[in-house]
Amino acid sequence: MEVVDVAIVGGGPAGSTCAAFCAAAGLRTAVIEREKFPREKVCGDCVNPGCLPTLSRLGLANEVSRWPHAIVDAVDFITVGGRTVRATLPIAGAGIFTIKRSVFDDRLLNRAREMGARIQEEATVVGLHRARDGDWKIDIVRDSLRACVLVGADGRNSTVARLCNLLPRPERERVALQAHVPLPRDFGNRIVLQFLPAGYSGQAPVNADELNLCLVGTAPTIASLKIWAENEFKLSRDQQWRTITPLTRAPVPSGQDNLFFIGDAARVVEPFTGEGIYYALRSGELAASAIAKIIGGNDRGSTTEAFVRAHRAMYRGRLWINKLAREAVLHPAIASKFLAMTSISAPLLRSLTRRIVRSTAGPL
Repeated sequence: MEVVDVAIVGGGPAGSTCAAFCAAAGLRTAVIEREKFPREKVCGDCVNPGCLPTLSRLGLANEVSRWPHAIVDAVDFITVGGRTVRATLPIAGAGIFTIKRSVFDDRLLNRAREMGARIQEEATVVGLHRARDGDWKIDIVRDSLRACVLVGADGRNSTVARLCNLLPRPERERVALQAHVPLPRDFGNRIVLQFLPAGYSGQAPVNADELNLCLVGTAPTIASLKIWAENEFKLSRDQQWRTITPLTRAPVPSGQDNLFFIGDAARVVEPFTGEGIYYALRSGELAASAIAKIIGGNDRGSTTEAFVRAHRAMYRGRLWINKLAREAVLHPAIASKFLAMTSISAPLLRSLTRRIVRSTAGPL
């Protein structure tokens, strides 16, 4: 049985970031990923400037601009009645990148591999067991390994949380669909958040040829949203859509004895805000710092508590925006009426946009 310092379940942005920093600290690091990369993921594909400090510490900040991507400089909010309210983005030298997750996640996972992490793809965790000394035995189909520290980075439906009886009951009030479709001519360098009678749509170019198209509604309304998208973007009726659920759920404790949760496995935020990648990268970096200290001999309890505080502080001042966005997308008609009050809504939207995209993640 292989023995490692840290086993990370999930190779998305949170898991790959944590693995890269753990490996850079000299830890024996294993990543267990159930899929084969590159693969697509339901996401708005936005990488906010807040991600750049962590990407820089990963040695990737200069490489991002060479990956297939688009840069956006405005967000258009469109009401149910078709009125547009624009919030320009305060770029200040650091644009908002939009990158397909098949590209972004694959590059991050390769960075973890380059730093020395062992990556095991197409591997499914089927069992977790605690040893008397607190170590973890992780059972994978046809394999197993032992780790001092276990990290759940496996998304909102975390297998690690489920096997540890920590996964909260999901909230299933909404359904999300996503596809990459041909980029409409003259779409522009913008993100569109469009309120519709049946829900809302998010749209963003991800390269010179493709548009990320997201639809969010309820089970009874999602079919009408698909019909709207087919007509609006001239899609065929057999257009393939990716889906994900739940969109939200209660958070999981981010840190306890020898066990950490990061990214969506710890807390799922409203996708309307586009902050998921930032939280994934930053929480992965914070966890790696704590794990390196624990393996290095620091007190386990106090180090874990410090991580939990830092993880909580990462969301401070932002979760109220998440709650506001959630109410807006649950009640598109009311949100549209507010947007129509441009003298009030436009300044507020610009302020909220600045808060969301600001770069705040300093060194540890």
